[in-house]
Amino acid sequence: MKIIKTKFKNLLVFKSKNFYDNRGYFRELAIEKLIKQKLIFTVVSKSKKNVLRGLHMQKKFQQGKYISCLKGKILDVVVDCRKKSKTFGKHFKIILSEKNSKSIYIPPGFLHGFLGLDKENTVIYGCTNYRDKNSEIGVKWNDEELKINWTTKIPILSKKDKKNLRFQEVRF
Repeated sequence: MKIIKTKFKNLLVFKSKNFYDNRGYFRELAIEKLIKQKLIFTVVSKSKKNVLRGLHMQKKFQQGKYISCLKGKILDVVVDCRKKSKTFGKHFKIILSEKNSKSIYIPPGFLHGFLGLDKENTVIYGCTNYRDKNSEIGVKWNDEELKINWTTKIPILSKKDKKNLRFQEVRF
């Protein structure tokens, strides 16, 4: 497994490899000693094409997240919300897919979201903290200040995500 550093402190990309044979493939997803974090809460989501989930984070009980796409392809986006960071308010985008075998570790203090690019997309999240519904916040996917190019103009959003705040309305 190869670790690729980004310009964002502690935001890491992991390049793994799919080992194929006549049965399918095998891939190492997460190695905690490489991530240097304990992943205590794991969830999975399934989304169809043009479903956009995010941008989300927990303010009080922040989570680090290790994200992998098990089926399909997603555009994964994070926004640095760490007030003292040199990259505060800046975003990072990456394609995660079953084929490219990339994963990303997102440290606590980042908004996270993704857009489904294939007909069916299955994403697994390993988290460093449990979900706390009362600590969750969301920022609009198309916030003018963030200037994220999602490659779609009309995503499929949840009712909850349609009510997300503008970036400048959130106190980090």
